[in-house]
Amino acid sequence: MAVDMEAVKELRSRTGAGMMDCKNAMQECGDIEKAVDYLREKGLAKAAKKAGRTASQGLVFSYIHTNGKIGVLLELNCETDFVARTDEFGTLGKELCMQVAAANPSYIAPEDVPAEDLEREKEIYRRQAQEEGKPANILDKIAEGKVKAFYGDNCLLEQNYIRDPKTKVRDLVTTEIAKMGENIVVHRFSRFSIGD
Repeated sequence: MAVDMEAVKELRSRTGAGMMDCKNAMQECGDIEKAVDYLREKGLAKAAKKAGRTASQGLVFSYIHTNGKIGVLLELNCETDFVARTDEFGTLGKELCMQVAAANPSYIAPEDVPAEDLEREKEIYRRQAQEEGKPANILDKIAEGKVKAFYGDNCLLEQNYIRDPKTKVRDLVTTEIAKMGENIVVHRFSRFSIGD
């Protein structure tokens, strides 16, 4: 089956995938929207394979908000210096800095939340549910549900991306891993705010 090269070019510009991957996706799916989903799924699978690889290169990014009252430093790691110097990696670093400035996370990921902090949050949620008259047998379930919301507010990778609230920051990073072909890890960040 002949593939429309204009459709392949549009698919490439929308996904950032390689030309041959786009051509194969169009042959497989025959429709741009389906091909976008196909490439995303394929990219997410590739990204999952790369997650275990060591990311010992990278850069430190900074962002100062226009009013000069909020600043962020963020270390973003990848596998090679070559990728660290690409525009795509730089753009991701800057976007993550702006996310930290705007959304003020306390942790990178749920696994970074200390057990005692998590248990304290759960206890607060259990008490709140109890005061609202909820049955004792569902207090733990209610607390677990609220912990997910806690992660969404306080963990960078679980937050909704400021430029597209339908996308989690984790998905943004995973998409870039698939595009760049290397594991990418947010190693640490610090947010400074006047008066805090």
